[in-house]
Amino acid sequence: MNILGIDFEDWYHPELIQKSVINEKKIPTVINGIDKILNLLQKHETTATFFVVGELLEFQPDLIDKIISSGHEIGFHTMTHKKLDQMTSEEFSDELNAFAKLTNNKSKGFRAPTFSLNYSSNWAIEILEKHGYEYDSSIMPAKTSMYGLPNAEIKPFKISGDSLEQNNPHAKIVEFPLLVSSFFGKKIPASGGFYLRTLPMMMIKKAIQNYESKQIPGTFYVHSWELTPEYMPKISLPFKENFITYHNLQKTYQKLDFLLSNFKFTSFQNYLSTTSF
Repeated sequence: MNILGIDFEDWYHPELIQKSVINEKKIPTVINGIDKILNLLQKHETTATFFVVGELLEFQPDLIDKIISSGHEIGFHTMTHKKLDQMTSEEFSDELNAFAKLTNNKSKGFRAPTFSLNYSSNWAIEILEKHGYEYDSSIMPAKTSMYGLPNAEIKPFKISGDSLEQNNPHAKIVEFPLLVSSFFGKKIPASGGFYLRTLPMMMIKKAIQNYESKQIPGTFYVHSWELTPEYMPKISLPFKENFITYHNLQKTYQKLDFLLSNFKFTSFQNYLSTTSF
């Protein structure tokens, strides 16, 4: 069984867009695509974890009921999609408290924006423990220009602040690292997002099949704005940022539809309920 996380963000949340819209009025539009996403999951009888940016729940509180009543799980993706290295530990704790109030303490899982959990922000693990969180999925076990801890384990492991890459049997929080593949001997992400839009589908299929052969859950992610490009305005960006953000955006829904037809996925909470660590 593989695991699916929906990073539920709006058009102005992606890191590569944020600096270009500092002075623009930010009215959510991607949230209008929630039914389209829920219908896709229902079509394939798939449950998922929605890592939601908290301010979207403040803007439209009924999102919580829509997601949970459809059988899915709510996870925490910060309140404004600020990277961990741009926050203090006090700010992070305050945001966790705010999200707990919005969701009636239903969130037990966290994903850092832009996979920004690293050794400069490892304080987040202890804070998550104090707030009763059970798992994290913020480690990309491959190096990219924006993030990644290439020496991290690829299978789920117990994570602590001083052990972000290897299992700590005394830790409380389970880390679900993102799916990776291999290209000419080098680990590369194959776990969704830009990689879903860019890599050949055969390569992603083989990565999932390889994990399944090792009885490792393939942890996959996709952004809500990638599944609902009709609600995603086109912002003028420099060439690299434009390519990473918009390349093959129209193909994401079709590609995820294909994967859900060929592989079984579930939410993090459902997976944890059937597996001991």
